Order: sequence, then structure tokens, then C-alpha cells
Amino acid sequence: MDFAHLHVHTHFSLLDGLSKIDDLVLRAKELDLQALAITDHGNMYGAVEFYEKCKKSGIKPIIGCELYVAPRSLHQKEGQIDSRNYHLIALCKNANGYKNLIKLVSIAGIDGFYYKPRIDKEILRQYKDDIVFLSGCLKGEVASHIASNNMELAEETLKEYIDILGYEDFYLELQHHPNHKVQLKVNEGLKELAKKYNLKTVLTCDSHYLRTEDRDTHEVLLAIQTENQFQKVI
Repeated sequence: MDFAHLHVHTHFSLLDGLSKIDDLVLRAKELDLQALAITDHGNMYGAVEFYEKCKKSGIKPIIGCELYVAPRSLHQKEGQIDSRNYHLIALCKNANGYKNLIKLVSIAGIDGFYYKPRIDKEILRQYKDDIVFLSGCLKGEVASHIASNNMELAEETLKEYIDILGYEDFYLELQHHPNHKVQLKVNEGLKELAKKYNLKTVLTCDSHYLRTEDRDTHEVLLAIQTENQFQKVI
């Protein structure tokens, strides 16, 4: 079964990601990946370089971004309320999706910036076309509520995202961090919701660097995906 890393940070995730694009593409070639995504925090600074170097190496580039979603309107900027945000992965399906993602990222930086470049759900609904969305890491909105033991709110939030994004282009994102008890709890909650609402799931790594000291993370994820038959997104 083909596997593609769909939640990947480069050094353009400022003060957070360590992987330089040259090294990332080389590592993808070593792993014989057919496709690879870039999902830096709140920006698309590396998109063109990533696209060109993936194409040159024979890898399908998937342009994306880890968006910050404001808890209320992107225009509301009140301390202690609007300083927090939720993460959401966006992956372009085609050229129109790329244009829409540029719109989202631009609005986030120009109009929505408050600690982070932020969008809101109204803007998300307006520019969602031709973009695949993943529910995000532990800082995703649904995952955050599961982690806080509020499954009722997690379910209501999930229904809101389904209404905005639809079933076809919204995936619940599971991550393999076996030593992180909260992640394990969130995974179980997401699987329960996926079953209840007939939603697709996808397995990601939330990569911020190329290698780990333990068993190769890519091989672990590939084994899990093969065993559990996770949906192929792109």
C-alpha cells in the first residue's frame, strides 16, 4: 500500500520545524515515497521551492498548510479569549485549491493576525473548494475537546466541520505517538466519531524533523496503515 506523509513541517515553520527542503526531498527519495506534503504553520513560504524540488526528484508535491482557526471571528482580538487557536491541516487538490489556500493564508496574515495568522469558519466556508482538510494534531479543535474529556462538545464541533467542509474532503487525523497517553485517548475518541459519522481517517506523523533515534517512524506508520487499511487521501 502506498504511504505519503501528509503532515510535514520544514524550517519554514519558524522556530519549530528543523527539516530543510533539500534534506526532506532526499529523505523522501530514500524512503521511495511517491508523494509528499508540506504543511508549515500558518504560511506557504516554502511552497514553490518544495514543488520544484519534488518535481525534479520525481515525487508528487502536495502543497498544504497547517492553518490556525480562531475560536470566534478572526476580527475578534480579545486577550484570554482569542489568543488561543485551533490547528487544521489543508492540502490542495489542484490549481484552484492552491488559489483558495493562498486566499486563506493571506486573509489569516492580513486580517486575522493575533499572536498567530488566523482564519475563522466563515472564511473557511468561503474558500474551502478543492482543498482536503485533516482534523489536525492534539491542537485540532475536535481533538482538543476529546483531550479535555468533553466528547459531547467534540461531537458538536465535528458536526460543524462536516457542515462546512462536507464528508468527501474532511478526514479525521490519527497520529502514532505510543508514549503519549493523551494522543492514545484522542485516537480512540476520533475512531469512535469516525465510525458514528461514517467519516474517513488518515494516519500522519506530524513530522518536524527527518529521523528519530528509535525504529524508523516511517516504517512504523507504513506497518500500521497496512494493518488497519487507512484511507488514501491524495
